[in-house]
Amino acid sequence: MTAEPRQPLAAQARTLARAGDWQGAQQKLTQLISEVTGGTASDVAINRDQYSLNSLNGHVTLDGSRRLFFKYHHEESEEHTIEEYYRAELLREHGFAVDVPCYACGEPGRQILLYTLRNDRRLADVCREIEAGDDPALQAAVITAQQHADRDILQKTLPTLQRGSVDEVVAEPIHQLFWHRLISPDAPAGLGGRVQRFYVDKEFILAGETLSWQTLSQLQWEINGVRYAHSLRQLFLEAGQLLAPAALAQHGVVVAHGDAHNANVWYDTQGEQPRLVSFDPAFAGSHIPALLAEVKATFHNIFAHPLWLYEPAQADGRYQATVVRRGDTLHVSHNWQLTPLRAAFLDSKGENYWRPLLATLREKGWLPGNWQRVVRLAMFCCPTLVLDLRAGGGSGHTPLTSSLGLALAVMLGSEGDDDFNRWINQLV
Repeated sequence: MTAEPRQPLAAQARTLARAGDWQGAQQKLTQLISEVTGGTASDVAINRDQYSLNSLNGHVTLDGSRRLFFKYHHEESEEHTIEEYYRAELLREHGFAVDVPCYACGEPGRQILLYTLRNDRRLADVCREIEAGDDPALQAAVITAQQHADRDILQKTLPTLQRGSVDEVVAEPIHQLFWHRLISPDAPAGLGGRVQRFYVDKEFILAGETLSWQTLSQLQWEINGVRYAHSLRQLFLEAGQLLAPAALAQHGVVVAHGDAHNANVWYDTQGEQPRLVSFDPAFAGSHIPALLAEVKATFHNIFAHPLWLYEPAQADGRYQATVVRRGDTLHVSHNWQLTPLRAAFLDSKGENYWRPLLATLREKGWLPGNWQRVVRLAMFCCPTLVLDLRAGGGSGHTPLTSSLGLALAVMLGSEGDDDFNRWINQLV
């Protein structure tokens, strides 16, 4: 009888961590890091945070004195992690503020990256502190740092703007975050992938209604009195068409990080003024469709907070929502709104990045007539495809946060007389 092959060390560590065996996971990572670096790893500490959806990260001591930050990333295929090393170099070559790993192992199942340990905190943690307390000076400093970062990202992005070929665009890994999560061989584009796994033929327990996918997916939405134009099914199907890589190839391409949510950003306080430094560019590239480049950052740093996407149990006591079905319409009422911090982030992202980018695309004749639909659908995909938004779906969502999350996704993806519609309309 042939024994089953043993899982590689990184895969074993991730399996043990998911099972709650943190000590076992630390032992596996200690062995892996020692083998990868050729040194002696000790004092491995794995971060247990709500943002690490597909990875393990933490701190380790090498050879008794050198402190490093490690990250093992796994995104439904294993080839991305080591490529991050080369993409970090790509971003640095173009002047972006980015951390570059000092060790990288790309062997499948053993992929891990190690960075020199910084004394800085991730921006996501700093923002959470601001929204949990009352520190106007810290909030003002973070907003200023974000404004500088948005202007700097634009300054580094625009010189890289060029025409891209279909083959170049299709090869970019950023599509793993959008289109590849919408497709499967046995389903229409838009209803496969994670949509099929998370939602199709599932039950939705909402704050006042329990509905099947078949019913919910075809209902119209009225949210806080605003009527929206699309059903969930329509949004997913349209995303399956407009976010196809080949469909995005003629809109201009850029060098970009592609996944710069604030858990991938250091709040660097070592200089005279705080600045933002990105890391984990696993989905960066040189031919990223310009309309996709900052979508993840725009959604995850603004509309996913505070609490509801990553910490639904805490959001459950903070917000209220009611859901009532009347005929073909789902009526949702909720009291969620952007905090002053997130509203300032949205203003900065619009003024310092999106508006000048769109103006440049228009000047070159590369801004498609349906650019709003492309951006809206990519924004819609951010919450619906990163986690299962159903209560009981395995991501910790409750009937309240499921209702809130789906409502916000519809608000972003569909047109309605709301503040987001006014924000996006004034960008061009």
